[in-house]
Amino acid sequence: MRVNQQLLQINRNFLICFIISASLSAVAAQLLSDYENYLNTTFTIIFGYIIYFGIFSCLFYWDNKERYKIMKSSLIKKELLALVSSFGVGEVIYLGIRWPTLYYFLEIGIEPYLASLISEIIATVCYMISVTVFLKKTKTF
Repeated sequence: MRVNQQLLQINRNFLICFIISASLSAVAAQLLSDYENYLNTTFTIIFGYIIYFGIFSCLFYWDNKERYKIMKSSLIKKELLALVSSFGVGEVIYLGIRWPTLYYFLEIGIEPYLASLISEIIATVCYMISVTVFLKKTKTF
């Protein structure tokens, strides 16, 4: 079985971003524990997105800047479009899981930091699987 280095690199970046974002989101959820559960859920997810995509963008750039310097611009555009599409599908799945699970866990009385961590793990696993499958099926990597 041939290992695809690009997919490994992207999944490594997902995991790095997940660890940092999940940790900081758990702190945010705990700090927002005095707010209504729907506000806590929404603000925690927004905060997590800002952290996640800020870090992911930097990691993706560092990993691919040399590769993209030697690629034709038409290939770069095609690859970036496939990546954005894959991430878009993944984000719909992520949000469709993350918001309801975090809200539910807060509603049943689980500590906010723990509720955030559990829902982040569940949503991120589904996100990583969907993006990886989509990128393989579209033969992007």
